[in-house]
Parts: sequence; structure tokens; C-alpha cells
Amino acid sequence: MQTLKTMIEKTDPVITTLVFNPLMAKLAEQAQFNALYLGGGMLGYAKVFLEANLNITELVQIGIEIRSASQLPLILDGATGFGDPMHMHRTIPFAESAGFEAIEIEDQIIPKRAHHHADIEHMIPQQLMVEKIKESINARRNNEFLIIARTNGIRSTSLNDALNRGKAYKDAGADVLMLSPRNREELLAISNTLEGPFQLLVPNGGLTSLETDRVELGKLGFKILIDASQPMLVAFRAWKNFYESMDDNFQSPTLSKEDVSYLSEELKNVVELNKFLEIETRTVEK
Repeated sequence: MQTLKTMIEKTDPVITTLVFNPLMAKLAEQAQFNALYLGGGMLGYAKVFLEANLNITELVQIGIEIRSASQLPLILDGATGFGDPMHMHRTIPFAESAGFEAIEIEDQIIPKRAHHHADIEHMIPQQLMVEKIKESINARRNNEFLIIARTNGIRSTSLNDALNRGKAYKDAGADVLMLSPRNREELLAISNTLEGPFQLLVPNGGLTSLETDRVELGKLGFKILIDASQPMLVAFRAWKNFYESMDDNFQSPTLSKEDVSYLSEELKNVVELNKFLEIETRTVEK
């Protein structure tokens, strides 16, 4: 299995999707995604809280569970890094030890606030983020582990501020930059001004909303493309529709008897039930 660092050295982007449990990771691997992303936004919603309520310990635990099911490279949405420069010396080794191959750290205040969901973000000074990046690099024990520096400057201050921050973060040693362009003009400004590679969270509407495609993005230096929301939204709709439609006889028009039988077998196949039955047959069930 190639490392994420090796993957981003190639022309084609690394196609990555949101996961927050081992089953999602297994399904994503079977669907031939290149890498996995433990995203804080949707994970927070899944816990009926917010990303701002998450902590490094629970993210590390989830990472261990995901890595036990899939060997695909796993990226951690590390929010603010859970502290100041000194705290990176706990956050980074934790993430490495859990099997993550990269961590995304953004330049927002600590503790992170719910208002970033309302597009109101409080950014830390550029130099403080630079120091956090430097200490993240000092804290890592494996040079294959990537530091992804994210700035929210485009929507919080200005494109120029975001570009200036991006350059400073790259100069500080960040392996990958993330600037979140909202349109093609900003996309090209990032590529033409800064040294990549770049990470991109694909916006609602897909790549067409940025008037681009995978091939062009790879050439522009956007080497990690992430769908950070749709898997959760599809699951949310399925759960909601099922619960609302189930009748007194425990039947739902969204799920036929045939569906139940087929999906039950599919689920058993994904978790490799037969493998575990075979092991018991050879050992404790002789």
C-alpha cells in the first residue's frame, strides 16, 4: 500500500472520502477510493454535537478503529490542533500512533466556536499559526506523516490575506496547503501564486461549481480531493426516511423483504463473517 506522501507526488489527485467508522472505511475501500478522511464537521453532527466539541482522544480512538478495518491512507481533520504550539507535541504523536498519515490544522482560535458554521470565524495571528506548524514538524517522528495547513482567510478576511498566509505556512514547512477556493478565479489564483501541493474539500455541486475537473486540478497542484459531506447526508436521509415511514407492523416502503435479505448478506460479506466462522471451525468449534 502506497503512503499518502507518495501518492501526492503523482499527477493524478488522490480521491478521498469521508468516513467516521470502520464499516464506512470498508465500503470506501471496496469502492476503490484512494484515501480516507475523518472529518470533524460531519462527525460532530453524527454525535449530535459539533466539531467544536470533539477532542483529540476520541478522534484517535476512532482512527484506530478505522485503521483496524482498512489500510488506506487516513487523514485526520485536526481542527485547530487542539492547542497552541506546545500542545502540538501531544497532538501530532497521538495522530501518528493511531495510524493517521496526515493531519489538517487550521488557523482558528482555540477553543473552536460553533459560529464557524455560520461563516463567522475568528482567525489567530499568522505568526502564531506559523509557530504551530513549526512545532508540528518538530513533534512528528515519521517524515512520511504530512502536515496540512489550512487557512480560512478567503471567506473570513480576503483572498490576498489567504495567499499571504499560505505562503507563510509553506515557508514554515507545511507539506500541503488548504485554502478553500469558492470559484474558478480563486482556484487559479491559489495555483498561480503558491507552491503546492494543495488539498481541496469539494464544494456542494461538485467540481462543476469550480468549472474544473480532476485532470485539470491535478495539473494545478490540487493533489488531495475530498468529499467531506455527502456520505453523511446520504445516510442521514436514509435513516430519516426509514424511521418516519416504518408502520405498526415494522415494515417500511423504503425496504422490502427482499431488500432485507439481500442487504443482510451484503453486510455479512463486508465484515467478512465467513472468515471468522472458518477460524472458529479450525480452532474452538472442532
